[in-house]
Amino acid sequence: MLRIGQTAPAFSLPSTSGRTVSLADLRGKRVVLYFYPRDDTPGCTREACAFRDHTQALAKSGAVVLGVSGDSLAAHAKFRGKYELPFELLSDAGNRVATAYGAYGEKLLYGRKIVGTIRSTFVIDEHGKLATLWSKVKVDGHVERVLAALAGPGAPPPTTAPKKASVRKRTFAQPASAKAGEASGKAASARASKIGRGYRTPTRVKGHKSRRGSVK
Repeated sequence: MLRIGQTAPAFSLPSTSGRTVSLADLRGKRVVLYFYPRDDTPGCTREACAFRDHTQALAKSGAVVLGVSGDSLAAHAKFRGKYELPFELLSDAGNRVATAYGAYGEKLLYGRKIVGTIRSTFVIDEHGKLATLWSKVKVDGHVERVLAALAGPGAPPPTTAPKKASVRKRTFAQPASAKAGEASGKAASARASKIGRGYRTPTRVKGHKSRRGSVK
């Protein structure tokens, strides 16, 4: 098992940038190397989008982010393009690098033992040494912990993004008028009712507004 202060295992892997990325070539820079199980799955998407949403803070800390999984470069490119990920994804065919980092092996999935990628993150310092590491990562709030480690002790906590990463960008247009807003709300309620989400139009029962709709 790797420990803080050890020299990080060397690697040289093909990247979505079209080049081969080697740890030796990154000497002099801090590297955030994170291993994830599979492209475009719920947890891995949230994790990637969290790193994406903190791009400015990570760049300010001087860190290079690299995501690694056993997926092909084609799968990586599709995943990266779909969620507009600004960092490179590396293809670790055969999971050799993940194994060297202890990020591949036996783990529990829904109470069952399987062999696969263990979600892990490593901060490698400018000299190629392991500065911080996390194994069996929980996605929510993880990038904030990475930023805190990069900032060092005593630094204020990061406030650049919410703990739960949004996997897509949503924009909401302001209604042109109160009447338009009321009509839009009724239409949304009707659509939600059809797909079973339980939206109900509030009604008044004996002068009191009911939050759950009509009372039988």
